[in-house]
Amino acid sequence: LSLDIYCLLFMCGIIGIFAKDETGKLNFSNLNSAVNALKLRGPDAKGIYTDENIGLGHTRLSIIDTSDSAKQPFSSPDKRYTLIFNGEIYNYKELRKVLERKGYTFKTSSDTEVLLFHLIEFGEAGIHNLNGFFGFAFYDKEKKETIVVRDRFGIKPLHIYEDEHQLIFASEMKAIFQFNITKNINSSSLQLYFKFNYIPQPLSILENCKKLEPGAVLKWKDGKAETKKYYTLPYTPEKYIFSDYKKAQTKLRDLLEESVSKRLVSDVPIGAFLSGGIDSSVITALASKNTRNLNTFSIGYKDEPLFDETKYAKLVAEKYKTNHTVFELNNDDLYQQLNKVLEYNDEPFADSSGLAVNILSMYTREKATVALSGDGADEIFSGYNKHMAEFLARENGLKNKVVF
Repeated sequence: LSLDIYCLLFMCGIIGIFAKDETGKLNFSNLNSAVNALKLRGPDAKGIYTDENIGLGHTRLSIIDTSDSAKQPFSSPDKRYTLIFNGEIYNYKELRKVLERKGYTFKTSSDTEVLLFHLIEFGEAGIHNLNGFFGFAFYDKEKKETIVVRDRFGIKPLHIYEDEHQLIFASEMKAIFQFNITKNINSSSLQLYFKFNYIPQPLSILENCKKLEPGAVLKWKDGKAETKKYYTLPYTPEKYIFSDYKKAQTKLRDLLEESVSKRLVSDVPIGAFLSGGIDSSVITALASKNTRNLNTFSIGYKDEPLFDETKYAKLVAEKYKTNHTVFELNNDDLYQQLNKVLEYNDEPFADSSGLAVNILSMYTREKATVALSGDGADEIFSGYNKHMAEFLARENGLKNKVVF
């Protein structure tokens, strides 16, 4: 089960520009407006850093160490290294202990400072030790070298634009738009969108714009970009075949408990989205073991009882004694948010659940800054017929394996 922490209002935003010439350098003047375009991702603080041919910007939603000392861009004491970071490193406390044994001292309790020192100590190879979800850029002023990294499963977004004058990366395309780029529709992406209802990575709706792939690192040096994969999900089903069903159950439960507990580290209020489905109910059950009076949130549909699952969510909330809140919506509530959501999206988006999740996040923000939610369970456990059909097609079906 893949779990994600949805940090309401998206959780931080990053923007960076690498100048190839003087024209590119002139565009550093747009950094401030680019950072402002990401304000919804991080309303708590913003910062900008520039040095010769590089400009970096950050907008912050404070989760771990909410003090000003943890603001970004975050530089090392000697000012050689600078980091901008969107995400969370779940094993940062373990990494910090390793660094302290090596002589590093810390001025904050943030995972940002741990990530910076970890990269200083271990370099690009240190990415493999990170347990979390992230998009970040790490700049070495002495080597004039930068790495831009996206987490293994692409939970955190990273968009890339390049032309003859500059390379720009950002958490959202709207920040890149502040640099007055040429916007030409990618016809191949548009065709794929109509086919799949989404635009597959690394493509975007625009030419010259792409997404850094999950598990990839972009290295910028001497005016050139080189991209490579540092992680690919291995397909080794035989590794996880258990002859003992009880052992398989135990292993799955252990993995789930470990996954949920790691995501409960926060210096701000935490809640959980609770739809009443299996994945959100499991997460609520496990989180309530480690959190007293867990806040849970559901959406109900007054005008569409067929889609209303709040009764199941209430049963789970009662069982685990959570502080449960149900937001009852009617169709007018959805229509009122429609234009707002469409205006915010940077490229075509066909998942109608995004509208409800946006409203749920907006209401939940009044009580919690971080909310746990299940993501990926249907794909892993064949939650719908289409997922089972894909699995059977990939395995060539049982009938094709029978020898007559």
